[in-house]
Amino acid sequence: MKNLVGRELPEFIEGYGVVKPFNGAFSTTPDMNRYAPKVKYSLPAQDKILEDLEAVFKKIPIVDGMTLGFHHHFRNGDFVVNKVMAVAHKLNIKNLTVALSSIFPVHAPLVDYMKDETVTQIDTNYMSGPVAQAISEGKLKKPAILRTHGGRARAIECGQLKVDVAFIAAPCVDTYGNINGVEGDVACGSLGYAFPDMEYAEHVVAVTNNILPYPLNRISIPQTRVDYIVELDEIGDPKGIVSGTTTITKDPVQLKIASLAAKAIECSGLLKNGFSFQTGAGGASLAVAEYIREMMKEQNITGSFALGGITGYLVQMLEEGLFKNLLDVQGFDLEAVRSLRDNPNHIEIGAGMYANPFNSGCVVNQLDCVVLGATEMDTSFNVNVTTSSNGLIMGGSGGHSDTAAGAKLTIVTANLLRSRLPIICDDIMVITTPGETVDVLVTEYGICVNPRRQDLIELYTQNKLPLFSIEEMKELAEKKAGKSQVAEVNKDRIVGILEYRDGTVIDLIYSIKK
Repeated sequence: MKNLVGRELPEFIEGYGVVKPFNGAFSTTPDMNRYAPKVKYSLPAQDKILEDLEAVFKKIPIVDGMTLGFHHHFRNGDFVVNKVMAVAHKLNIKNLTVALSSIFPVHAPLVDYMKDETVTQIDTNYMSGPVAQAISEGKLKKPAILRTHGGRARAIECGQLKVDVAFIAAPCVDTYGNINGVEGDVACGSLGYAFPDMEYAEHVVAVTNNILPYPLNRISIPQTRVDYIVELDEIGDPKGIVSGTTTITKDPVQLKIASLAAKAIECSGLLKNGFSFQTGAGGASLAVAEYIREMMKEQNITGSFALGGITGYLVQMLEEGLFKNLLDVQGFDLEAVRSLRDNPNHIEIGAGMYANPFNSGCVVNQLDCVVLGATEMDTSFNVNVTTSSNGLIMGGSGGHSDTAAGAKLTIVTANLLRSRLPIICDDIMVITTPGETVDVLVTEYGICVNPRRQDLIELYTQNKLPLFSIEEMKELAEKKAGKSQVAEVNKDRIVGILEYRDGTVIDLIYSIKK
């Protein structure tokens, strides 16, 4: 069968189940109830602190076939996943699913656990490094499931992703299990991606290097959902929290793209009092924020909120009064951690509130504008941020699809050529975000507007912005670098399933040919 974006899908995939094809960004309506974990109780003298991780495994007990949940707020500085899985391996537990909200190079030990079938399935929203390479090569027994940040929250809340044991890397815990992410020597800020695991997992374990007396005076995750506490010498490296480049680019090409993107925002009519905004932590994204900052100052505009992964740059805009609030599901640097701790207008939110499409209203629905990136884009404005052009997994949706669906204006910024290859192709390797939710592409040569948005075309024409059709931009790229060739993959080996935020399948990832 084919889905709405033209991808061929089987009706059933071994290790995954029945395939529900993507049929449009807002076509699927929920027909389900929220999952409820078993009710528990705790006696007055009961101690939650256990001596080590192995004691947790035996106490629960953790057995073959379970799903273990983890969050990624320590990013490439995380130690908890590897320490937990080393115990699983030592105890010879097999056929585990690792439900980790994002995977980084630090999680390389998972590759060996995939080979000996300690781990047979991975459920995540983003992956890079050795684990992504191994999955691309077909070394995981079952296909990996790649969701969006909102889609993971939805799947957990609705019981489609049932977490047996959630291990929460906790910078600070009191003796009865209250947790926050803003105290301690490995403070990581918001714990928003752990909220669904905390709320719906059958068992919740706080793993910390910092136990304080009861009670904490700031609580992100409450004692009522924490069953056990384990103290380790180390749980993470705060240097690994920082997401890539968190300074504004000095590349003149990137600055030109950022300037054009800011003008596209300004001319859309959305840049006014109450403006809400999300952008990434990369150098080009921060440059867009800098241009918007200058415009807001010049025009005396006060925005409503900035959203998403928070950087020190957005903290600065909050402290300058350019935004009234920051809504924070994840900190991208240590300035974001400080601000969340100290500023009451910097508000921690969970992944479900951030982007779950199946609740009474997630925050992305209130976004005026989001600025996103792309690995590839086709002439229907479908975007790939999951694989490279040769099919190797090197990312994932994260909040890409969620924010694109929710925002009034979705802008993708990209160099026209990436590694000497055109960014615009006839057929991209995989579709992460459907073109129906993407409004504008900005390159260093000009702006392409999705034909669905005739209103924007009229506004940009009136303001004399450099407009191209997506076909004209593709032709320009091919004149400079030639036509892109679609890499060959092994169509008989599905290694990854891309779920859209509503749980339907938007695309498949096949194993790469060496």
